[in-house]
Amino acid sequence: MVRSATPAPSQRRRRLAGAFVAVLAGLIGLQLLVPLAAHADEVDTDKYPYRVSGNVQLDNVPLDGVELNVKGNGIDTDVETDENGQWAVGVPERNADYTVTLNEDTLPEGIAVVEEGNETPNVKEVTVGPGGRVTANYFIGEGTRNVTGIFDVVVERVINGLSFGLMLALAAIGLSLVYGTTGISNFAHAEMVTFGAITTFFFANISGWPIWVAMPIAVVLSAALGLGLDVAVWRPLRRKRVGLVQLMIVSIGLSLALRYTYQYFIGGDTEQLPGATAAGIDLFGSVSMTVIDMVSIVISIVALLAFAAWLLFTRIGKATRAISDNPSLAAASGIDVDRVVRIVWVLAGGLAGLAGVLFAYYRPGLKWDMGGEVLLLLFAAVTLGGLGTAFGAAVGAIVIGLVVEVSTLWIPADLRFAAPLLVLIVILLFRPQGILGRRERIG
Repeated sequence: MVRSATPAPSQRRRRLAGAFVAVLAGLIGLQLLVPLAAHADEVDTDKYPYRVSGNVQLDNVPLDGVELNVKGNGIDTDVETDENGQWAVGVPERNADYTVTLNEDTLPEGIAVVEEGNETPNVKEVTVGPGGRVTANYFIGEGTRNVTGIFDVVVERVINGLSFGLMLALAAIGLSLVYGTTGISNFAHAEMVTFGAITTFFFANISGWPIWVAMPIAVVLSAALGLGLDVAVWRPLRRKRVGLVQLMIVSIGLSLALRYTYQYFIGGDTEQLPGATAAGIDLFGSVSMTVIDMVSIVISIVALLAFAAWLLFTRIGKATRAISDNPSLAAASGIDVDRVVRIVWVLAGGLAGLAGVLFAYYRPGLKWDMGGEVLLLLFAAVTLGGLGTAFGAAVGAIVIGLVVEVSTLWIPADLRFAAPLLVLIVILLFRPQGILGRRERIG
């Protein structure tokens, strides 16, 4: 009599991991196939209702192919002038400030932006008023260019990349913990990130509370959201033994439901948290950071160190690692799996909420779909570091943060989120288990 073999739990998990990577690869493909703006002189003007535009001319002669960058309120957009020297960039907010920077390296030899009494005439601060439009024109002539050394630029990008990577690590750790203990690929994790920023905005901007009071409350409420989702959605589904693929589909539906709920209540505009537009402090070279930027880095490091201590030295942390390694063996040894999973959801929600607040300052600005901007990067960080390993997720997130920022030295800023996804593919070709993942025998 021949019996059909039942796959072992480790085999099922490897198959699920393969399916997860396949889904991620498909999402990466879609991301890379998204077309860029059709015209070099107009970028995102069909995406946003307001615009910053201008002319670049040399002695009344239009200059073609000059590169400019518009940054602020959640956008960082590159554009080139057309044959008439004109350019335009769509922006999401009016009554808001933007920084326009002309890349003098793209001007003809010996030509520079000239403005008497201004040391950086190639950089303009503009305000989109109630009419929704503003013009930034450049007067070009013979002169000395403002040149920043490549070393200073690289250092600036590395510091920005570390700041972004540390913030990303907070969210990626929670996503990895949930996957490691439950096997769920939680696409709704991005909306937990958004929830932290929105809650902070409500208490700090609408209620008028100090930001140092609003942030801890937002983190606590985000942790409560994680617990609520587990109690209301995930635990009942686990008890009914719903398959992991079905759970992943449920998470996608939950993500969309939460995302459009946020849009219903806060609208489609980009909102700023207190202090988001503060002037930067010149540190060294071309590196300039605001006080909030520096505080954000410190908060991220402290939170990551506290998490590492919890995971390595506390009983619950050790139980979490045991469940991630082998849930059946952990349950047989007397560990209350449901209790540990519940704590994991609370921790994942709190870390995601904290990451959301820091991301709102990094962008800067919060928006109803801001979590979706980093969703693929979160999955990429978890996969790059090693599926189910929290420390691997942190390492993967820092690597991705560095690649996102440093890659803009060679590729357009619009493609900066695609670069780490390509790096992910290359690394997995040579190390399929990820940076800190363990090689497992199959078969």
